[in-house]
Amino acid sequence: MTVNLNIVEKCVSCLNIKESYDLARRMEQEKTNPVLGYRTAGSLAERKTGDMLLEEMKKAGLTQVEKDKIRVDAWEFKKAVMRCHDREGTCREIQLGAYQTDFKTNGFQRFDLVYLGKGTADEYKDINVKGKLVLIEINQREEWWINYPVYQAHLKGAAALIAVQSRGYAQIDDTALNAQDIAGPSCAPAFSMSRADFLMIRQLMEEKNENGNRVPELSVEFDADTEVIKDQYTYNIVGKIPGTDSDSMILLSAHYDSYFEGFQDDNAAVAMIIGIARALLRGGYKPRHTIVVCALAAEEWGISDTKYDWSTGAYRQVFEARPEWQGHVIADLNFELPAHAHSTRDAVRCTYEYADFVRSFVDAVQMPEGIYPEGMTTLYPIETWSDDFTMAISGIPSMVNDFSGGPFMENYYHSQYDNQDVYEEEVYRFHHEFYLKLLLAIDSLALPPMDFGRVLDQSIKTLDTDLCMQTGADSTLLLKKTEEAKKAAAILAEQVRRFNSLPEEKRDWKKADAITEKLLGVFRKSQDYLVRLDWDDNVIFPQQAVQNNLYALKKAMGYLEKGEVAPALEAFYSIDNNCYAFQFEREVFYHFTEYILKQSPDRLMWGKSRIIHHENLYDLVESLKEKKPGDSLEAEKQSLKEAWERQKCYYADDIEYLIRAVEKLRNLICEVSDMFEKGTE
Repeated sequence: MTVNLNIVEKCVSCLNIKESYDLARRMEQEKTNPVLGYRTAGSLAERKTGDMLLEEMKKAGLTQVEKDKIRVDAWEFKKAVMRCHDREGTCREIQLGAYQTDFKTNGFQRFDLVYLGKGTADEYKDINVKGKLVLIEINQREEWWINYPVYQAHLKGAAALIAVQSRGYAQIDDTALNAQDIAGPSCAPAFSMSRADFLMIRQLMEEKNENGNRVPELSVEFDADTEVIKDQYTYNIVGKIPGTDSDSMILLSAHYDSYFEGFQDDNAAVAMIIGIARALLRGGYKPRHTIVVCALAAEEWGISDTKYDWSTGAYRQVFEARPEWQGHVIADLNFELPAHAHSTRDAVRCTYEYADFVRSFVDAVQMPEGIYPEGMTTLYPIETWSDDFTMAISGIPSMVNDFSGGPFMENYYHSQYDNQDVYEEEVYRFHHEFYLKLLLAIDSLALPPMDFGRVLDQSIKTLDTDLCMQTGADSTLLLKKTEEAKKAAAILAEQVRRFNSLPEEKRDWKKADAITEKLLGVFRKSQDYLVRLDWDDNVIFPQQAVQNNLYALKKAMGYLEKGEVAPALEAFYSIDNNCYAFQFEREVFYHFTEYILKQSPDRLMWGKSRIIHHENLYDLVESLKEKKPGDSLEAEKQSLKEAWERQKCYYADDIEYLIRAVEKLRNLICEVSDMFEKGTE
């Protein structure tokens, strides 16, 4: 079924980009910190902004506009100000950013500020930081996340840790601050400082270090008010354009919490989804499927002391507030940072199952001149950076305008420089028009245009059959079962295509709704069976984590056999989360391991059951780090062999699991295929 081009052009002509821009700017009004901004999970600023968006949706003409109440840990960050005096006695005042932790001074208090390099365990040797502020440099893109040095400082008795971006994020200017999700406990306070202020502080430390102390130190005054309040609430804002034919829905989503002003991330996106809906209504469009516009709260952070502390609002929405969306939403178009060109080539990132449909749509697009010289492409699978991952694992096929590559992330992302100065009107206009057209193309279909063949094919492409032979895993049976499932998927994809090609008057919408529910059920099972995460939050297939561990263990064993300790240790870096065993104390390593493996499922959110195995090499790392030339390595070799045997067993188990999973998927796919022939009873 094709879309009536006259209707498309009429709706496009009703888009008002200035209106969207103005709404994005108005979203900056409410803030927790009057100087820096911030609109944080469960804060009064977030709730007031939600109320404003509720009224905007009503003004746009959406119906059934509601506030869906969700559970979050709330964060109120009101201020963080530091004072120090230079050699001439002049008072310097510094604005600091903050992370989702607790620290209240009730006015200015005096602290000793100490500089400890990167804040690793070794930096604290013979240093007393009890009650002091610890200042460190960090590179979160290439080294470790903020939670590790913060918790290390907390265990050493520091009053708080202050991080400066050495590389990685907020690189646009030395005055840039950065904010991220803390992924740690609220009792370990953390703040951020700009590089410009850090350089000034370091100079003062050196000037006042007349005794040549090994650790630079400075007396400062600090006034901070940041608080995490557990078990609070906030609201997701939902409005609809009712469908005329189908019981199914199409979702437009974006998040309205933010760090700093958050113009791109994600004010512009929220304004865009309301703007697209407004244009459809002004154009008189009557959708076949109900179109749901959802402004999501608590995306940046929303639950304390878990690795999976972001995308909380989306998780609560689809698993708690509106679980009935599962099985009825045929697509989620999620948006992030849409008013800026992140690369010379634009992209839609989607689930494997939607990739062929999205690619065919993208390939037919006429790109405007000047903004994306390399055109547009389709990427898959989705990543964990944004709410679309949470949507997908709930059983809602999702996609997002790709934003995670390019210089914006390194320079502007989560800094005060994400403001109207990075606005690119022509990019914003193109995304309004493109995604409105994509929405109409999906709405023109009776069935979600999913093909399960690609995900099955990719699962096999990531399989190492040689490793299967080495470990005794039954790759032959897995390949056979997967081929059978792919054939069934190809038949189903063709049936879906034919059904969607039927002329309007021949469509059986009751049958379409029944098939859709079953199709989405298969998609949900595909997510359950085939989607896993590694320890860096990358999306992988079930066998890949252990597969990668076995590669690294084999390499490490080879080096130890030759007596080469350093390269053996280097190989450990890619085994689960053991890279952190090199830099931080046992208690730090264990806390951030066990809060994944041993926390209650409710606190693991969208990461629940996505990491299955873990190889703990902490003791082995400690032992090898102490080795001197000529020391015996026999005990360490034996430990590695034992790790290899464990991972071999895990691998065989994972392959056996995949065999059963693929067979179940094939059976589910065949059940849906039968509905085309036998009806929907």
